[in-house]
Amino acid sequence: MISRPNERKPLVSHIYTADPSAHVFGGKLYIYPSHDEDLDLPDDDDGGQYMMKDYHILSMDSLDSECVDNGVALSVEDVPWAEKQMWAPDAVFVNGKYYLVFPAKDKEGIFRIGVAESDSPTGPFKSQDNFIEGSYSIDPAVFHDDDGRIYCYYGGLWGGQLEMWQSGSFNKDEKRPEGDDKALGPMFAEFSKDMKSFVSKPVNLVILDEKGEPLKASDEDRRYFEGPWMHKFKGKYYLSYSTGTTHYICYAVSDDPAGPFTYKGRIMEPVLGWTTHHSVLEINGEWYLFYHDSELSKGNNHKRCVKYTRLEMDDDGNITTVKPYD
Repeated sequence: MISRPNERKPLVSHIYTADPSAHVFGGKLYIYPSHDEDLDLPDDDDGGQYMMKDYHILSMDSLDSECVDNGVALSVEDVPWAEKQMWAPDAVFVNGKYYLVFPAKDKEGIFRIGVAESDSPTGPFKSQDNFIEGSYSIDPAVFHDDDGRIYCYYGGLWGGQLEMWQSGSFNKDEKRPEGDDKALGPMFAEFSKDMKSFVSKPVNLVILDEKGEPLKASDEDRRYFEGPWMHKFKGKYYLSYSTGTTHYICYAVSDDPAGPFTYKGRIMEPVLGWTTHHSVLEINGEWYLFYHDSELSKGNNHKRCVKYTRLEMDDDGNITTVKPYD
């Protein structure tokens, strides 16, 4: 297989980028990453070092062309309800508009999910006045299904606050699942057609092992941590995600967008840096994995760079594990 000139290389180097959500709109590739600030802050488990304050949309005419930074598309000061930490976003095109779906902490320090819209895939985006009612946590991935329905997969442990909502309301002291406790899956909800609300109550998705049993919290090589993504292949739904503490990108498959999902394997081995976050996209009949690592900063966990690589899926839908530095 011939490597592309941009493959496995930082797509931009003048700013730090992470958490790429890749889409093709109008025949052109757009990448919606978070924008790491060039700050020297200590790492902590609550993610205080990730002080992102705006979004820059990247675009490419083709995978072999120059990657263009289209400038600031949305800043935290332009979001009425948000205070700080604009983490990993996603985007969707519906109703003749482009919608940027993003997490940020509200004025009370709670992560919520907001929506902003634009006539252009690169923005600028105008935020809705309030966050999506009933939303919380981080890492929204928006999936526009073949039947027109729009789903949101989201949630992250630790700094992403997902486990703090187990009682149904926010409790920063909520006990984390551990040991033989059932692992928390990502959240799942359906968006309204106008992208202003959820029309279904958010629920935790279940990821099962090969015996049909829910994955346990102690199964850190397979259980969900953050960074969900959804793609479809031959009518099946592929939920992929980061395991966080063990730094794998894994995938699970279902016949239903709401699961349950059955664990199938790893998409990617660990990259340089603590976090791993990705998207999966088909372009001209070939599959690609967009991801980040910390190559530009020589391992700094909160100064990352976006990359892509080819992804091999066989006719049965099995994904060959990517070893990022082979």
